[in-house]
Amino acid sequence: MQEQHLYEYAVIRVLPVVEREEFLNVGIVLFCKKAKFIRVHFNLNEEKLAAFSKEADVQQMLANLQSFEKIAMGTEKCGPIALLDLPERFRWLTAVRSSAIQTSRPHPGLCKDLEQTAKRLFEELVL
Repeated sequence: MQEQHLYEYAVIRVLPVVEREEFLNVGIVLFCKKAKFIRVHFNLNEEKLAAFSKEADVQQMLANLQSFEKIAMGTEKCGPIALLDLPERFRWLTAVRSSAIQTSRPHPGLCKDLEQTAKRLFEELVL
């Protein structure tokens, strides 16, 4: 019997105009402490983004999302946050903030295949 994994995930959101608090789901971050697993999947739909704001800086948002992914993966060149241990990186990524890139509150779940679950959540919540 395949082991069940307790995981947490959060939806990554872009707020083109932070003051309006309107957001577009653009990705997910999924974390499992026991399996030492973290994944970030994102897709910035520029057409949907333009519906929120024609002035949105798409290149800056993409750069910020790529930084999110690099921090999750522990890429050394991303500074001290990326060097934290896995749970601390997840907590930093999902901390409440007032910026153009935010996450939902973390949600728990159980699954047998973490990679497949990350892909499924991405498809259901973003695509």
